[in-house]
Amino acid sequence: MKTPVRTIVLANNRVGLEGLSILRDAGAGIEGLVVHAPKDGRRRDEIVAAAALPPDRVFDAPALRTPDGLERVRAIGAELAVSLFFGHILRQEFIDLFPKGVMNVHPALLPWNRGSYPNVWAIVDRTPAGATLHFIDAGVDTGDVIAQREVTVEPWDTGKTLYVRLEEACLSLLRGSFPAIARGEAPDRRPQPEGGTSHRARDVARIDEIVLDREYRARDLIDVLRARTFEPHPGAWFRTEDGAKVYLRLELIREEPPE
Repeated sequence: MKTPVRTIVLANNRVGLEGLSILRDAGAGIEGLVVHAPKDGRRRDEIVAAAALPPDRVFDAPALRTPDGLERVRAIGAELAVSLFFGHILRQEFIDLFPKGVMNVHPALLPWNRGSYPNVWAIVDRTPAGATLHFIDAGVDTGDVIAQREVTVEPWDTGKTLYVRLEEACLSLLRGSFPAIARGEAPDRRPQPEGGTSHRARDVARIDEIVLDREYRARDLIDVLRARTFEPHPGAWFRTEDGAKVYLRLELIREEPPE
């Protein structure tokens, strides 16, 4: 019987919490955990409790940028790191600590929608959507692909409904792919094809303001409004004559076609 791969998990949000359990159930030897700092972590306390690791094996994200933090990670002797919705770019000196590499699950069908808000851009740009398990390299979501799962963008999707289905696709991808990895089997890997798209977090600012006197195609306007509908967060907005902002959310109700 093969020894489980010694793994450090970088986790945030729902996929971080549920993905941690998936990796453990698959047989990964989870030796360390990295979480967001308390001010920006989501489900942080639940993730730490679920990992059930000694305090000296739990790291806040800023520690990865210090020589002492990197040395503490090195001392664990992990072979592999897995990033689960971890929101910080990993430096090369961290990546180089792991002989079997660093893997990431990203809620997009790479090379489409690298970076931030893939659920938004799949709707606005009408690009393919899905989930990808890939290796991390020096770029942002540019590493070799291990496995993918496509998700259909429905005409009645909002940014929120699509995001939830992309989360599910990411978790399903982990369930299907990770047992073999945890046993130490080298995963298939293939370079990403040329092209694709990439977005930074600030890019949504260019679509969020609806200019009342501008002409829009109905399809384009609806796509922006539904893509930015993700309650409780504010969505797209317009400005009134007195300078106030009015935020918009779109409700989409699908009626079955007549037989």
